[in-house]
Amino acid sequence: MKSGIITKNIWILSIVSLFTDMASEMLYPVMPVFLKSIGFSFLLIGILEGIAEAVAGLGKSYFGKQSDRTGKRLIYIKAGYGLSSISKPMMAIFIFPLWIFLARTIDRIGKGLRTGARDAMLSDECTKENKGRVFGFHRGMDTLGAVIGPAIALIYLYFHPKDYRMLFIIAFVPGILATLLLFIIKEKKKNRNIDHIKKPGFFNLFSYWKNSGTEYKKLITGFLIFSLVNSSDVFLLLKIKESGLNDYWVIGIYIFYNLIYASLSYPMGILADKIGLKKIYLIGLLLFVIVYIGFAFNSNVFVFFALFFIYAIYAASTEGVSKAWIATIVPKSDTAGAIGTYSGMQSFCALFASSITGLLWFKFGAGITFTVSAIVTLLAFLYLLKVHRSLILFESK
Repeated sequence: MKSGIITKNIWILSIVSLFTDMASEMLYPVMPVFLKSIGFSFLLIGILEGIAEAVAGLGKSYFGKQSDRTGKRLIYIKAGYGLSSISKPMMAIFIFPLWIFLARTIDRIGKGLRTGARDAMLSDECTKENKGRVFGFHRGMDTLGAVIGPAIALIYLYFHPKDYRMLFIIAFVPGILATLLLFIIKEKKKNRNIDHIKKPGFFNLFSYWKNSGTEYKKLITGFLIFSLVNSSDVFLLLKIKESGLNDYWVIGIYIFYNLIYASLSYPMGILADKIGLKKIYLIGLLLFVIVYIGFAFNSNVFVFFALFFIYAIYAASTEGVSKAWIATIVPKSDTAGAIGTYSGMQSFCALFASSITGLLWFKFGAGITFTVSAIVTLLAFLYLLKVHRSLILFESK
């Protein structure tokens, strides 16, 4: 690792993401089981996840553009992580469906507040030549929290079977630690005269899209075609559970997936900088197709491990790489708005994806559901494969 590539602010933001993901992912693999235990159907779980992501989507777009408008990043990052932290114990207080929706909404508002500003701060800390590795490093640290969190959940549930509500209290601790760490960051002051800059409307999700360049629109279109079928990972976990595996297997496989994902994110970011962001992203889409076809027809535990290994490579090849790719084709002053708008539109696609996945599963079962997702992902692959060469900024020499 070259000196200066991973700066102090990148380290802190990455550790904050680690703690926050530790809190969130401590709950994630048990969330579908918990929701089922309090009376949520597959369809209602899909609607819950979809609405939560839609709320986050509005926030990502609006607050991302606000961050660009004011030139401030840290205030949005602090508020966002703070809200997500307090949402965790809320789910342990009551189990009424409306209260669960409220808690998830507060968590997703926090996600919307911080995402664009945080990614813009990461982008400000690096150059075009190393964006892949910086975003990959951050994603890797973030995902390491998704290893530690479920491991804590697994150990706790071993001694306290089905005591899901206490986990929501425990998850509050790393969430608060993450928020406190943000006070170490020193933001670079940017003097901006914002009087002449129009304030974005909260529901005007497409304002940045309307004024963006052709390259941005082409790229985001491809990303969003894929997002329309990239539903919550909850459904992959439900498939494992439906195949007859107990909570320990479900959480164990999820830990395995995140461990591989965390290990590969930084190396895949480096590789993307060397051979091309587009190449790595497209490889990731093909791996996604393989995984979803596998999930459509498999019920063997050992095959599930293999599929989640491939799924981890897919995630490491797309999550950080997509944001790095966007950051290379927009002006530096628009980074939060560009990434925030994409993330917002992606969240609305997630509303459709999770809701339609829940409906398809309810009507036709897992096989048809996962097969449909694989076919649409192939269409997204073919579209991005044909995208104009001007989007390929880091091809191998």
